[in-house]
Amino acid sequence: MNDETAPVVGDLPQPTVRRRRFGASLIWLVPVIAAAVGLSLAINSWLQAGPQITISFQSAEGLDAGKTPVKYKNVVIGKVGKIRLSRDRSHVIVNVALEKSAEGFATADTRFWVVRPRIGLGGISGVGTLLSGAYIGADVGNSKSPRYDFDGLELPPALTHGAPGRSFVLHSDDLGSLDIGSPVYYRHIQVGRVVSYHLDRDGKGVSLQIFVDGPNDQFVTRSSRFWNASGVDVSLGVNGLKVNTQSLATILAGGVAFQDPRGPHDSTPAPEDSSYQLFGDRATAMAPANGPPQYIRMRFEQSVRGLAVDSPVEFLGINIGKVVSVNLDYDAKTRHFPVLVGAVVYPQRLGSAYAKLEAQAKAQGRRSDPSSLLGRLVAHGLRAQARTGSLLTGQLYVALDFVPHPPRAAFDPAARPLTIPTVPGSFDKLQEQLTEIVDKLDKVPFDSIGQHLDQSLAGLDATLRQVNGETLPQFNRTLRGVRKTMGAADRTLSADSPLQQNLDGTLQELQRMARSLRVLTDYLDGHPEALIRGRRPDPAPPAAPAGKPNSGSKP
Repeated sequence: MNDETAPVVGDLPQPTVRRRRFGASLIWLVPVIAAAVGLSLAINSWLQAGPQITISFQSAEGLDAGKTPVKYKNVVIGKVGKIRLSRDRSHVIVNVALEKSAEGFATADTRFWVVRPRIGLGGISGVGTLLSGAYIGADVGNSKSPRYDFDGLELPPALTHGAPGRSFVLHSDDLGSLDIGSPVYYRHIQVGRVVSYHLDRDGKGVSLQIFVDGPNDQFVTRSSRFWNASGVDVSLGVNGLKVNTQSLATILAGGVAFQDPRGPHDSTPAPEDSSYQLFGDRATAMAPANGPPQYIRMRFEQSVRGLAVDSPVEFLGINIGKVVSVNLDYDAKTRHFPVLVGAVVYPQRLGSAYAKLEAQAKAQGRRSDPSSLLGRLVAHGLRAQARTGSLLTGQLYVALDFVPHPPRAAFDPAARPLTIPTVPGSFDKLQEQLTEIVDKLDKVPFDSIGQHLDQSLAGLDATLRQVNGETLPQFNRTLRGVRKTMGAADRTLSADSPLQQNLDGTLQELQRMARSLRVLTDYLDGHPEALIRGRRPDPAPPAAPAGKPNSGSKP
């Protein structure tokens, strides 16, 4: 060892203490660097983090805290951070951390829902989540108002914001088999869907919102007619049985169809949110415009079994309305129970006929309102009659028709409601005729006829016995005698019998005598003087000319 650097004390060397220039060890640089990196990551995360929002759902099925993403058009825009129950335990609250780029989704019109596999009448959706797992879908609108608390949708929305097309409103008496997502058809091609529905404020109908995708929304015009195309339309006519449906989906999930009426109409494309009436079937939808309704009442004195609400009211075979009420009344004077039938008719369904009646009334200086027109028709024999519409089902309908020589009936055009006089229906007349026939049959003395018939049959039986015992044996003997006589005559008239030969000779002599008489008659016809003078001798034949031999001589 070097003695200058390490002095020796006894047997052991003395340690030398050296001091470094820096006061801290280098090992402390590692946590400092780590803290700096963590701080930078935290600052970067804070700078990149978007708004924190909460979404409430009925349940947390398919959701996983810290894993479930939030997607818009299949692009991740956030992640579920925490899931907890609400205070009243009626729903769950999901905390979602949106990305910085997705801060525009924290607005008032944004919608969120859970995308998971669903099987419904409208089809199958969310199949891709079978492998990737459920996620929260988002749809943003045009609002700029910030919002951080949302109520999640339990079903995916039928329409997303920004989709090309237009929305329309349909009004109906009831929803039927329609639902959100039910298809909308134009000429059997799906062009839209039902977006939403709700009850009207007065509770007397349902309003549906439909969306028709572009560019097919141009086919919805101001004159378009909409009808419920759900189920199968079966009709039996002169051409046989017809089955009509838009598609198999409408049989299960229902559907709406629309089309423009035939003939001249307004083909201008309808504006956004135009309102239309939803008819029950295509035939009703494509019928002429109804126009203002007119309520009428009819009083029937006979049974109207088979006449129900919605039964048609026809004028000369044309449907102009329907029955809206059937009530029983009591007449204290006659002690009868008449039936009061109320109906709503649409006079403008008569088309050009109604227009001509109005023009005629104005030309004659008369009132042209429906009440006055009905009054003049009643004066000409218009009566209401309950007729049988189907012999199989026994259903009745109300027919407005002209009856020849009808009994006079009172009609007040100013009365409300208007009361149309009635006559018994055709089926009632048939029942009356059958009753008359039965009454006449009851008056027939079938007992005395039976007794006389028994006596006649007894006399006929005695006569037949006499014929069998006496007349038939004598008749058989007569037939045997006739048979013998015919046999003798046949033998007498045979070809080898003398009588037949004598008859042949006699006939030959008669023929010769007839020929002689014919010759004598011909001669006397030409020479009648022969009866006095006798027959003259035949003249000599003329001499032949010289040089020409006789035709009978030989050359």
